[in-house]
Amino acid sequence: MSLIASHPYIKVERHVTGLEQKQIEHERYIHLYRDKVVTKYHEFPLSQVMDMSYRSIGNKGGLLYLHTNKGVYTYPVKSTPRKFIDSFKLVNEGY
Repeated sequence: MSLIASHPYIKVERHVTGLEQKQIEHERYIHLYRDKVVTKYHEFPLSQVMDMSYRSIGNKGGLLYLHTNKGVYTYPVKSTPRKFIDSFKLVNEGY
């Protein structure tokens, strides 16, 4: 199945040692295919994805919400995923 759209999201890894806390940001991607949405560790068939939404947080990006029949999954993003969400809605109309 060919890739329709992708959008980067951030996974923050926290390391605490002694009195120090380090935060390491990993850039990952959420991918949209005709029949599924895929992240690094999850795969959601489109039949289980009810909606996607986005909420901005100040000027630092925001949160991409993936609404599924098994719950809501949240992905921190640094830029608006509007094109990704629009692509999902177009694909989902035909599903």
